[in-house]
Amino acid sequence: MPEHEAVGQYGSPTREVGDFLRRRREQIAQRWADEPLFRAVFTISRDEAVEAGRVVVDALAEVAGTERVADPDAAGFTMVRDQLARMGAARARAGLSNAQVSREVDGLRQPAVNLLLSDLPDAPAEHLLECASVLTVLLGTLRLVVLETALSEGQALIDRQRLQLLEVATPVIKLWDGIVAVPLIGTLDSARSQVVMETLLEAVVDQQARYAILDITGVPTVDSLVAQHLMKTVAAARLMGAECVVSGIRPAIAQTIVHLGLDLGTVVTRASLADALAHALHQLGADIVNTAPGGAGSR
Repeated sequence: MPEHEAVGQYGSPTREVGDFLRRRREQIAQRWADEPLFRAVFTISRDEAVEAGRVVVDALAEVAGTERVADPDAAGFTMVRDQLARMGAARARAGLSNAQVSREVDGLRQPAVNLLLSDLPDAPAEHLLECASVLTVLLGTLRLVVLETALSEGQALIDRQRLQLLEVATPVIKLWDGIVAVPLIGTLDSARSQVVMETLLEAVVDQQARYAILDITGVPTVDSLVAQHLMKTVAAARLMGAECVVSGIRPAIAQTIVHLGLDLGTVVTRASLADALAHALHQLGADIVNTAPGGAGSR
């Protein structure tokens, strides 16, 4: 029988691969369980790795059934994205780079292709080549999905850690009953300014503060954006019933504010945190008395 007639006896290569994956699901899962990606992630038992392999094979078979083997957004991949993300994250925590994770996923290809070739011993060489090519593309798409989910998880982790750092770097200090302060150090951007505002407002409510001091001694520069953030924070604190005092305005920053034409006329400002605290205490009816010899008395 001519080879092209023999090829015609088989279905499309993509459908053939889908049937193969369903037919040889157990054998593929068993072989994958011994590959580094599954073996290193599922360490409790080999059965756990085999079961994970079965789930991935089922997903690949579904994708092949829709003939979208090159589409990482194919519906079949949806059901394993969470599992693939956990696997990628586990390997990343183990110190592997994205390139190394990619190579481990690529390591799943050869066992599956070898099994495919042995599963169709009587198929014409042309059909075998087409089926092997489809399976290679499908597993290449799986590798892309793993990398996409790993990168997404990695970015989410970075975002969470960045937010945690912002919160740690923005402490609210209770200076006195009814007085809280936020000493700011470093550059203020939109994300950090939002954290400052939320942290300060929470402290105003928790401490029932009547005065909130924003100390910008450690802020290197003040531009129109930073000033806008400060104004928003002051306005938000007022809505919560607290008066804001901005301290630490150095001469250079004062000149910058004037040069930019920024209107901080409605904001109470003081040169230092000590001056801001003295102002707040005075407004609360308390005074600071210098008891040192030669002191100037109350402030």
